[in-house]
Amino acid sequence: MKHFLIGVAALALAGPALADGHGEVDIDTVLATVNGTEITLGHVIALRSRLPQQYQQLPDDVLYQGMLDQIIQQQVLTDAAAPSKATELGVENETRAYVAGQELDRLAQQPLDEDAVQAAYEAEYGNAEAETEYNASHILVETEEEAQAIVAELEAGADFAEVAREKSTGPSGPNGGQLGWFGKGMMVPAFEEAVVAMEVGAISAPVQTQFGWHVIQLNESRDQEVPGLEQVRAELEAQVRNAATQAELERLTDEADISRAEVEIDPSVIRDDALLSE
Repeated sequence: MKHFLIGVAALALAGPALADGHGEVDIDTVLATVNGTEITLGHVIALRSRLPQQYQQLPDDVLYQGMLDQIIQQQVLTDAAAPSKATELGVENETRAYVAGQELDRLAQQPLDEDAVQAAYEAEYGNAEAETEYNASHILVETEEEAQAIVAELEAGADFAEVAREKSTGPSGPNGGQLGWFGKGMMVPAFEEAVVAMEVGAISAPVQTQFGWHVIQLNESRDQEVPGLEQVRAELEAQVRNAATQAELERLTDEADISRAEVEIDPSVIRDDALLSE
């Protein structure tokens, strides 16, 4: 795609405009002939469908001319290339990957079973309960003695954020020790246990984790309600589609006539490119 990008960039500045309308054309309409090989509208359309999203946003006239030039250049290089086993095998792999990718896209676009989406929601959220989330700050130091001195300083009226900016060795120090909102399982166990046991506004005793010694302030807490189906529909639909696609792939694999050769292969041989030139 790098060479395509360069070509399109130039065409965006100097490329000729195309006539409006489609006219009497179809996928077999010949747009160019290279050493006897026909380049058709179908080739251009098939290439466009594989372009990354950033190219899809380009004007149609720029895309059309850029893709046609790209295919012509590729055919010129193909004709100039010496036949080789590496090329033959590479083409087979690229063809296989392209066709398989198209089939995966087709499977992923099949109509969704709404019952399956509902079942996925029930499986993930049916027994879920509202969870408490916490908003906390902390000051991280190396020793328990340092942490105890900080607790005493805070109890004497020092501002938590100022002390954090001055003394915390953690990455949140410059931000006053703010950690933002987090739920259960997002912090290391000892830290989480301390936070869960705290009252809002309280300062903890020194808490040790693998990172050092923490002095924690619980700023806020809130109950995070279980999301409704529509809130998580996109996520669940993706799960259902993936599961359906995987099930179909497994079915096709089970039904396929597959035999694996009983041959001893040293896995390191996959790095021996010289074999391709034999």
